[in-house]
Amino acid sequence: MVTTLSLEPTQLPADAVEVGRIADAWGIKGWFKVLSHSSNPAALFSAKQWYLQPSERGAKTFAGTVLLPIRQAKEHSDTVVAWAQGIDDRDAAEALRGARIFVPRSSFPSTTGDDEYYWVDLIGLEVVNREGVALGLVQDLMSTGPQTVLVLAYEQDGKAQERMIPFVSAFVDKVDLPGKRITVDWQPDY
Repeated sequence: MVTTLSLEPTQLPADAVEVGRIADAWGIKGWFKVLSHSSNPAALFSAKQWYLQPSERGAKTFAGTVLLPIRQAKEHSDTVVAWAQGIDDRDAAEALRGARIFVPRSSFPSTTGDDEYYWVDLIGLEVVNREGVALGLVQDLMSTGPQTVLVLAYEQDGKAQERMIPFVSAFVDKVDLPGKRITVDWQPDY
């Protein structure tokens, strides 16, 4: 049986951030499992509308960007489950399998402390050391268990290089989001 989804086509917001994927149906009443890209799925819970794009691989049950109004999203065991308007049975939930989930950055909850940042806000920032030497641009962040690591991209002798700096207070002096700069206690030859 092929399920036809009646999802509203829309444009992806300019500040959209990919926060997860739909893994599979969960139960028989239209709930589905979500694989969050973050260990703290707060953005999934705070957004009342998700923007979906089809998976790059597999069968496509919709095209382009569609709007998915969320009725409820919650943690269940070690996963996130959600239920959306118009997704009322297992077949409809299965038709969403693999879909990429985006939410506007503006709908993320506020950070609670001066030293808390969303990874997406750090991507692209320039990193310099205390002497003002440019070390690279943040291209990614990596969780290594006990700490997060900044992955910087820079060029040396015409070749693209990578540098990793632990994102901990021992090495990070200041994060200036408006100035798009992170100052660190780190030398280029480390």
